[in-house]
Amino acid sequence: MATKSKKPTRKAPAKKSVKPSEKVEQQSTEKVERRRPRPPGVGGGIEPDQPPAKSPSTRSKSRKPIPSDDAGASIVSSVDEPLRESIDLTMGVDAESISEQVVAPAQSASVPPPPAPSANARQAKAPWQIPVPEPSEAAVIPRTETASAQNTVMEQTAQTEGAQTEVSVLQDSILTDQDIYLFNEGRHSRLYDRLGAHVIERSRRKGTTFAVWAPNAARVSVVGDFNGWGHDANPLQLRANSGIWEGFVPGIGQGAVYKYHIVSQHGGYVVDKADPFAFRSEVAPRTASIVWDLDYEWGDQAWMRSRAARNALSAPYSIYEMHLGSWRRDPADPSRFLSYRELAEPLAQYIIKMGFTHVQFLPVMEHPFYGSWGYQVTGFFAASSRFGSPQDLMYLVDYLHQHDIGVILDWVPSHFPSDEHSLSYFDGTHLYEHADPRKGFHPDWGSLIFNYGRNEVRSFLLSSALFWIERFHADGLRVDAVASMLYLDYSRKAGEWIPNEHGGRENLEAISFLRRLNEDVYKAHPDVQVIAEESTAWPMVSRPTYVGGLGFGMKWDMGWMHDTLRYFSHEAIHRKFHHNSLTFRAMYAYSENFVLPLSHDEVVYGKGSLLGKMPGDEWRRFANLRLLFAHQYSQPGKKLIFMGGEFGQWREWNHDAGLDWELTLTAPHGGLQHWVADLNAAYRRYPALHELDVDPSGFEWIDCCDTEQSVISLVRRAASDDEPQVVIVLNFTPVVRFNYQIGLPTGGYWREVLNSDAPVYGGSGQGNLGGVEAVPIPLHGRKYSANLTLPPLGAIFLINDTVTERANVVMLPLDEEDDTAEELTA
Repeated sequence: MATKSKKPTRKAPAKKSVKPSEKVEQQSTEKVERRRPRPPGVGGGIEPDQPPAKSPSTRSKSRKPIPSDDAGASIVSSVDEPLRESIDLTMGVDAESISEQVVAPAQSASVPPPPAPSANARQAKAPWQIPVPEPSEAAVIPRTETASAQNTVMEQTAQTEGAQTEVSVLQDSILTDQDIYLFNEGRHSRLYDRLGAHVIERSRRKGTTFAVWAPNAARVSVVGDFNGWGHDANPLQLRANSGIWEGFVPGIGQGAVYKYHIVSQHGGYVVDKADPFAFRSEVAPRTASIVWDLDYEWGDQAWMRSRAARNALSAPYSIYEMHLGSWRRDPADPSRFLSYRELAEPLAQYIIKMGFTHVQFLPVMEHPFYGSWGYQVTGFFAASSRFGSPQDLMYLVDYLHQHDIGVILDWVPSHFPSDEHSLSYFDGTHLYEHADPRKGFHPDWGSLIFNYGRNEVRSFLLSSALFWIERFHADGLRVDAVASMLYLDYSRKAGEWIPNEHGGRENLEAISFLRRLNEDVYKAHPDVQVIAEESTAWPMVSRPTYVGGLGFGMKWDMGWMHDTLRYFSHEAIHRKFHHNSLTFRAMYAYSENFVLPLSHDEVVYGKGSLLGKMPGDEWRRFANLRLLFAHQYSQPGKKLIFMGGEFGQWREWNHDAGLDWELTLTAPHGGLQHWVADLNAAYRRYPALHELDVDPSGFEWIDCCDTEQSVISLVRRAASDDEPQVVIVLNFTPVVRFNYQIGLPTGGYWREVLNSDAPVYGGSGQGNLGGVEAVPIPLHGRKYSANLTLPPLGAIFLINDTVTERANVVMLPLDEEDDTAEELTA
């Protein structure tokens, strides 16, 4: 991709709350989840000689973290030899190297615990200040509030005496030696079938088997409502040489609420952790896991058989991006979310009416803070319980599939929050994250960065990606904040990051992980798409790994988005001085497989709505927005529009309220909505607009140099000459251009199939009375030309009638009664 430094990362520079930080932990109000004191010296997690992580003034570069071999640095001198051997195999470090790193707990400077929130910070995260709905009776499973008191003396004794019990194979284990081997090798991509809680029957005994990775724990037990949250009732056993604790608890099944009680080998650290592999969690602000199965009878077999064709790079790919909690609320109670099942029918009907091919959900994975929009994930295998059960989400996906709508899920392997119940400082060591804040702390979001160099962490993330594709039939994953993974100096100043082994800023471990991720996904499911949100000029993001690429199927074109929105922000009289912002993309348009995004990131944090970004009076704002969408659909690349933009919502997106659907009943908003629906219909109907989106033979300028009049004209082609070419002309000024002459590929009659200025869309009605006749007058290097009327701030799409008759293409009617606006609000 041609380098263009004006492609910033996913959030604005000054906004460190881009994804609201969960650095401040969510506190449970339950007595059973009282916080235990951390070891002496546990504080900021930054050594005195290390500079604190600060956010730089700009994020024009994409930067990243890097894993370290801090595995052995956390081993205390009291560890006995058998356990030391176990840790050696788990961490991939030889015994001699570990023995040199052994330090006493009080001196373990190489493994600083996570920062302890201040009193003010804890108050700021209090549950009563978190904007989440009251849990419904159906969503919350009752919890027994009779937790036993902590026995500190017993726990310290257990730690001192090395009370862990190692077994080679537990009688009721579902883990095989091959699972252990692949897990420790970083190559296990289906751990969700082995770790976590699974209801099984063994020797005529029904119950649940539990398994959790905590290699630096001295003791692990399962606590829950089924044992009064007692620490001694259900201890787990350490599977030799694996770091995995497992056990079988008879008599409990689906619906049981539980956590893992972990006593660390280090510094007396004791904590109750949610299950990293849980399929379901309590509704926030509660934080425990719930035993759950994923049984569901799917009805989308027809979709799955056709998915490869629908997800192909040559297929129309028009994405409606949405946030589940704020697309639509309960009309009777606007504070209540609609459940997954309640959303299914109205969402499918709306997508069909609007003509989108796919819907993309902001993260549905469990997250304790609703205001993070799902980007601060604590449950990488759990669908958010705010909207129902895992089966309810499966129903939503299934329903959309049965109505020929694809589903893409946002997935966040770039960072995770520091909430005590989640992955952070899991077993008294920095197990999932880097210990050094220069690699393990995200300065923009106040979150923690995965250690991509640790094999078990790679297995965890690989399994999470495949989990959503295999168990929830996701048709694609949009990988969030890839830029922050690729660069070690991402959002860091000099001295705040550590170079890689070659002295560079590239995160070699993250690069290796991303390549392995894409290889594993496409090997198992070649019919899906993995899409990167990567905001820099990193080369070959969407090229195969065997030629040196990262292996993604597509990449968001953030450069196009920034250039285009900046261009549209100028008054029309000044646009001729910024014409290059419209045409520059052609220099790199085929360097990647691009998606052209007008996403949620552009309508938050004071940036205003898409309609609000447009200059001029109300008429010009709507005309400009119709022209913006026409420009998006004219360019090669797949399309994405965030909810509300398609009908011109005035206000900025608010995750605490539904969209302003009543606006669609008014003429300008309903007309804009109708325009987007017709753009989608044309995009899907005419192969020239989508078939060669990633092939340069599908695009050609007619004239891109008319800067004085701010007009561009172009041709889009299909793979077959039997399909009609589409000529598109866009006028970026409010001046009607009469007798505007352009060259045309062929002679004959050119029908005007789309005109953004048509009255049905809210325009002034300027146009070409249905079409024009090409005459044999050469222009723009072509043998034919025609004189057009270009509407003000308008776009016209023309198709040659001779070719369309041969191809038997049905034209789009533009003179029908406009009864769509009311239907689209249903």
